[in-house]
Order: sequence, then C-alpha cells, then structure tokens
Amino acid sequence: MRIKFLAIIAIILIQTTGRAQENLTSFLTLPTQLTDNANAVVRLDETLVNVKAIDDMEISQKRIVTVLNENGINKIGAVVWYDSHVRVKDIEVKIYDKNGKQIKKIKERDFEDVSAVEGGTMYSDSRVKYMDYTPTEYPFTAEFTSLVQTPNTANLPSFHPLSYFVGVEKSTYKIQYPTSFTLHKKERNLKEFGVVKEEKEGVLSYTIQNMAGIKPEALSPSEADIKPRIVFALNKFNYDGVTGEVNNWNDFGKWMYHNLLDGRATVDDETKAKIENLVAGVTSNREKAKIVYEFMQNKTRYISVQVGIGGFQPIPAEEVNKVGYGDCKGLTNYTMALLKIAGVESYYTHVQAGSEIVGFYDDFASLAQGNHVILNIPNKGDDIWLECTSQKVPFGHIGDFTDNRNVLVITPEGGKIKRTKKYSLEENLQETTGSYALNVNGNITANTVIKTKGIQYDNRYYLEDWSETEKDKRYKRYFKTVNNVNIDEIILENDKETITFYEKIKFNADSYGVITGNRMLFAPNAFNRYTNIPDRYRSRRFPLEIQRSFFDKDQYEIKLPIGYTIEAIPENVTYETKYGSYSYTITKKDEQTLQYQRTLKIKEGLHPKEDYKEYRKFIKKIVKFDAAKIVLVKK
Repeated sequence: MRIKFLAIIAIILIQTTGRAQENLTSFLTLPTQLTDNANAVVRLDETLVNVKAIDDMEISQKRIVTVLNENGINKIGAVVWYDSHVRVKDIEVKIYDKNGKQIKKIKERDFEDVSAVEGGTMYSDSRVKYMDYTPTEYPFTAEFTSLVQTPNTANLPSFHPLSYFVGVEKSTYKIQYPTSFTLHKKERNLKEFGVVKEEKEGVLSYTIQNMAGIKPEALSPSEADIKPRIVFALNKFNYDGVTGEVNNWNDFGKWMYHNLLDGRATVDDETKAKIENLVAGVTSNREKAKIVYEFMQNKTRYISVQVGIGGFQPIPAEEVNKVGYGDCKGLTNYTMALLKIAGVESYYTHVQAGSEIVGFYDDFASLAQGNHVILNIPNKGDDIWLECTSQKVPFGHIGDFTDNRNVLVITPEGGKIKRTKKYSLEENLQETTGSYALNVNGNITANTVIKTKGIQYDNRYYLEDWSETEKDKRYKRYFKTVNNVNIDEIILENDKETITFYEKIKFNADSYGVITGNRMLFAPNAFNRYTNIPDRYRSRRFPLEIQRSFFDKDQYEIKLPIGYTIEAIPENVTYETKYGSYSYTITKKDEQTLQYQRTLKIKEGLHPKEDYKEYRKFIKKIVKFDAAKIVLVKK
C-alpha cells in the first residue's frame, strides 16, 4: 500500500509541475499589472552558477518570457557567447502561442552561430549562438534553456534582473561555490526593489518578484546606480590557465601586471634610437610625452584584437611596432613602452568607457569591471590621461568617453584607484560670435564663428572629416530655428595645441523676419537657441542627475533693415537657479545696429526627484527667453 501511495503522490507532483509550467507559458495567466510600461514580461528567469573548482564552472539558465509586441522580441535573451574556453553543453527554445500551446521547438543546430565581434576585429575566437525567430502573431511566449561550462572562474555572471520596458514575474539568481573560497559581492539598490537574499555557507541566492515595467526617465542617473544589481568575484580564480588570488585592487593590479603586462613593453633598437633622437634636448616630461604620443598616432591605427588571455592581455609592443596596428590594450602598452625609452613614467589603466559616467567600485575588485584601456602619466597631482586608439584626439584630451570616473591604474607594486580628469563648467565652453543682417523682405545673411573647448570640443572636432555634403546637412540642422537656410561657406579648424575647435559658417535664409502688415518680427538669437524641453513626468521615479556642466557664451551684432525702426524689444534678463544661470542683454549701438549678448551655464549635480519639476521650469524659461521677439515697424 505504501508503494502505491508514493506512486500516486509522484503522479500528482508531476501533474502539478506540468500545470505550473503551462501557467507560465500562457498569456492568459499573465498578471495584468506586470504589463504596465512593458513590451515583454519575464515570467521566470532562473540562473544557477555552480563553481565546482577553481577551474570548473557551470552556468545554467531557464528563462520564460511572454512577448507582448515586436519591441519585446529582443528581451527573450536567447543568446549564448562562447569561445575556446566556454563550451555550450545545451541550448534550446520552445515557442508557445497565447494559450500556452507549444508551436515550435528550436534546437541548438537551428541557432544562428556567428562571430561575436565586429568586422574591424583582426583576431578572435569569440562567437555567439542566437535564436532567429519571426513570430506569426503576438503575444507569444518563449522558453529558453541553456547550459555552458568553462574553466574560467575570474568573471562571474552578475545579477541585474530589470531592464526598461520589461515586467518581471519572478527572477532568481543562485551561486554555489567551494567553502574554501571567499565570495566577494557588491550589492546595489536591493531594498528599493524588494530583492530577497538568502545566504548560507557556500550558497548565495537572490529573488525579485512582481515588478511592472520601468520607463527610462530623462536626466536620471546611470542604470547601474538606480536599478538592482549585484556583481560577484571569487578570491581565487582561474583565467585561461592562469590562476590568481585577489582580495582588493592592490592584489588585482599585481596579478594583472605580472601575468598580463610584464615583459611585453619592449621594442627593437632601431625604434629605441628614433625615440631617443626625437626627445633629445627636451627637458619637460610633458613635452616628451606629447612628442611620443604624436609619433604613436602617426605610426599606428586602431583595430580590435580579442586574443591573449581572454582578450585581456595586450599583444607585445614589438608586434604593434612591426605591424602598425593594435587594439586599446596593444596601443596603450606600445605607447607605454615608447614613453619608457623617453624616460617618462606611465601606467596601463583599465576604465569603464562610455558617454555615461560609470566608474570602478573602489571597494570591490573584479575582472568584470572595465571595457577599455587608456594610459596614465603621473604629473605632480595633475595626471595626464592618454587615449591611444585615435589618430585625431589631441595630447591630453580624453573627452566624455573616459572623463571623471574611477579607473584602475596598474603598477608593478599593485593596482590603484584614481579618478580621470573632470572638465569644469568653464572648460566646457562654447563661444559663438558673429553678425547678421536683415533686409526689408526679412531675409538674413549671417556670418558666425563657433569656438568649442572641453567636452563641447569633443562633440565637434570630428566634423572636419565629414564630406562637404554631410557638413552642409549638419549645419542646416544646427541652425534649425532659421528656416530655408542656404550654407555659403564652411571653414573648420582644429587647434590641437590649445584643444580648441573653430567653425566658421556663412549662410543666408529667406523670411527669417516675419512680416505682418507694416511690422517685422524676429528672434535676436539666430545662432544658438535652446529648444529642447525635458519630458514631463506626472510621477517621477528616479533622481535628477546632470552629469556634466557646460557654459555657452554668445555675442552677435544685428543689422536692422533700412526703413524700419524698433517698436518693441525684450527686456534684459538675468535668471539664477541652483541648476545654472541664464542672462541676455540687447544693446542699441545706433539706429540700425543692435548688440546681443547671452550666457547659459548648466551645473553638474545630483538632485532628488522632486527637483526635476523645478529644473524643467528653468529650461522652459530659457527656451522662452531664447525665442523672444523684437518687433520692428516701418518708419
């Protein structure tokens, strides 16, 4: 009787499990509240990271996603990256209709299998398998399962369960590891999103449930700062056959230097003699570094190279010297080798690059942080940072790709966290000067010079490489508040010594002044009007963050049409807030000439979400002031 009873219980459990699975694959059982702001809903996401030994890790995933519309199909996540050190043991997708009925099975042989890197990569064995599926109707549900094995335990998967426009019914992450190891972790925003943690010896898990979709908000902090995210690192690890033991950034820097860099920064005697000759008689280390940097820029070009220890080790400087190309790692290491010949101390530096400012955690060391390499030159507290992948970037300029963030500087003695250059409000300058004249028909002829520095320079200097057609289109868009623009002349000048970019533009346009009866109306700010008002949110969720300051300074001379006199002119404005300031003045030089002067300063800063409404009001006023009109009347 007992055997019969157990058999019945087993059958019931199997049936119950089957019904639970069916519930998750049916759109009809999807909680409606999870579809708010969602293109897809993750019904279940189970990730298990099983570290069996220092050189043996398995990662399994089961992910059931209901796709609501065509914008949600890329949220299925049916993708696996692999290389010679990552073996795909299992991968499969099942497709269900809205009722939960299976309509298709996609096995491993049916997945697309392509190189995981762009066409500009010279060497790489990195590949990706992904599902290529076109649905016949929405909604549908996809169940993705995968299992991969790797001897590399230095880079553990992170847990970041939320993404924009995706609801989550349940997402879990579990990691198992030998109790002889220490698991380091960095947790962000768990309490704010109700993430539940369970921990015991050798096992750690996290769960998040019933989260509606999140919409991105203008001027919010980076995703890493506002969403739940946990990153992990073992104190002992293996990476492509090289083992290490790391508990902090100092340990990490030592490991990287002695296993990835040491002995790879030498060149032949001929090149050594060239460098020595170039810097002969130069006493300033900064000037020596500038000479070497420009030599490197003229000799090499960037191309991605994903070889070496997991793509983290630079190719030797001698090879870069021979072939004339390299990736960020190789070119940085090569520049470091040349600077050593010149007697200039420099250090290989890992950075999390991107226009969004995301820095290294100063209290959590892991190989998972960093996607780019630059060079650090100590300079008595005013460090010089070099971007070695561009032939165009001036010496000492890094721009918004790597500015103002924590980075890992690697020295023989160990790793050090430093912060890259922060460009101040005054440094991020755009200065616009010029003049324009209106004729009796309201047509305008204009001549302007735009000078940019700092991050604003970074947004402009590449324009000199554009074709004439591209430049023409660009400046017509730039002067979009002037209708029917015809560009007469474009002269661009990149002054790399002062790191200043000059744009000299001449244009004409019909009907800038709007004629109504015997009156003509026009906005005095013809060259640099602010028009973008941030989105309005009925209930904002995230803080307001302005990541970079900037300063716009404008001064124009305006020639009025003969036969007209001024009937109305905007009053001068001075407007101050904690987010920045704005001012303009209009001065009458003579009966036919006006002088327009304007300043706009926006200050970087992090503010509570309640401040967003006031910031938006500040910007709306700037837009209003910039659009203010002068009214002329016929004499």
